[in-house]
Amino acid sequence: MIGIIDYGMGNIGSLRNALTFLGIDSLLSRDPRELSRCQALILPGVGAFPPAMERLNRTGLAAYLREWAGKDLPLMGICLGMQLLMSDSEENGLTPGLDLIAGHVVRLENAPRSIHIGWNTVNPRYANDLIPAKGYAYFVHSYACQPEEAKAILAETTYGSRFASAVQSGNVIGLQFHPEKSQKFGLDILRRFADGVL
Repeated sequence: MIGIIDYGMGNIGSLRNALTFLGIDSLLSRDPRELSRCQALILPGVGAFPPAMERLNRTGLAAYLREWAGKDLPLMGICLGMQLLMSDSEENGLTPGLDLIAGHVVRLENAPRSIHIGWNTVNPRYANDLIPAKGYAYFVHSYACQPEEAKAILAETTYGSRFASAVQSGNVIGLQFHPEKSQKFGLDILRRFADGVL
């Protein structure tokens, strides 16, 4: 079973529907005791970095996620959830993140519009099991992750400038795009993630 972190800032409905469509059991919860029954966790997110981290810290979920990742258990962050995995973000002032992947969240550079919204190409940086080939995914964001180590960048996308659209460090994975809204390309990624952990 995959646990979905419910902290009030996620694309939960469409994500749960996607997992159900794939036949993957999921649990929506903010209770660490319930989430600990799961084999993997997904941290969704829509909105701004500072209030999201405030909620994770206030509920104790930030500490729980650090403990979870410290045990090498699978964790996937989606959209804002990916950004929360990083060390910090410059959005609305510098805010510390979960620091599960060393790096920073910065505003998109040279972007034609302030918000990157719509379909774009995801290009794997190297051979990997999660995103084995390039494809098109749905994005909605104004900030992007800059991992400190290039090897953490799983895939890249260009919108004005090139940015990391997928990252991985051990069992911690981040997707800047919404796999649950990216049709077959995105659903296949969720399926491969589940097949690797369930």
